[in-house]
Amino acid sequence: MSGFGIYVHWPFCAAKCPYCDFNSHVRSEIDEAGWVDAIARELAHVAALQGDARPNVEAIFFGGGTPSLMRGASVGATLEAIGKHWTLDPDVEITLEANPASADAARFRDYKAAGVNRLSLGIQALNDADLKLLGRLHNTAEAKSAIRMALATFERTSFDLIYARPEQTVGEWKNELREALDFGTEHLSLYQLTIEPATPFATLARTGALKIPDEDRAVDLYEATQEVSEAAGLPAYEISNHARAGAQSRHNLIYWRYGDYAGVGPGAHGRVVLDGQRMATACEKLPERWREMVVREGYGFTQTPILNEEAAREHLLMNLRLTEGLDVSAYKDRWNIALDETRINSLSEDGLLERDGTHIRATPRGRLVLNSVIAALA
Repeated sequence: MSGFGIYVHWPFCAAKCPYCDFNSHVRSEIDEAGWVDAIARELAHVAALQGDARPNVEAIFFGGGTPSLMRGASVGATLEAIGKHWTLDPDVEITLEANPASADAARFRDYKAAGVNRLSLGIQALNDADLKLLGRLHNTAEAKSAIRMALATFERTSFDLIYARPEQTVGEWKNELREALDFGTEHLSLYQLTIEPATPFATLARTGALKIPDEDRAVDLYEATQEVSEAAGLPAYEISNHARAGAQSRHNLIYWRYGDYAGVGPGAHGRVVLDGQRMATACEKLPERWREMVVREGYGFTQTPILNEEAAREHLLMNLRLTEGLDVSAYKDRWNIALDETRINSLSEDGLLERDGTHIRATPRGRLVLNSVIAALA
């Protein structure tokens, strides 16, 4: 109902950032051709499961890890493997995540030649002290150079920043965000720093060695983010993502509109309809074990049926992250489940939801407590 995309996970990084809980691994040597071949085999298996019902591909996303450690030829080979099994939309969006530490003009040109038409840069901060704190391998000058190279090479460019960093003030963040917006990219992903379990930052936070802004400061920083980005013409279309009109990430919209997507590569997840049943797929996280499974079986994931009620809850969770909100009528038609009108009215009276025809959406105040709003509706 909401499009089909393919997510390709490249699990390798040059170093592990202390805040990161993504499935990323540092390896001294990588048999790149072997890993690409394993990804191609898993893609073939997913296509076989879909059978003749395979939809067109609207978006492809190379995430990680650090996909910009891949050679352009490897990206091209993966796209060729996708093209063998699926029809790509004429305007398919093909995004690759890149780290400024592995960015250079020749590498970017190779990605473009391979078919990448959208680059997403992991900048995270625009000052050297915070980049060092976040464990990034690049400095501010390298970050800015990477942004300029991306803008000169690709049709579409986005980059990420993290805010609510230790001791960050609202004024400092506004100035940094305005500097970021001045580059003129069509899209920004602006994430609040969260302390994830089992990361070095979690250990530092427990011992008091790392102090992040308290809840009131975090709210002030979030509201400043909305104010500055909207004034620059990049309003939020999702809790953490901002874009000019028409420049939203098509791949991410597939997630948030609860469309279908196949996930391949170590640790990748998917939501895809197979034989009329919506399935959750989850790939083995450890790269070497995943590859062994693929060599042996042709794939490295498990698949679990998603019951109708659970699918409806996931749909609700995803849609309410979007500024456009949830079409209540379409939701009922899709799942044969009606949301409680009494709860919708109560949340609206409390100023947490607003209604526009058949759509409900979280208000700016509601987005600050979105988990509670979703829990009340679900």
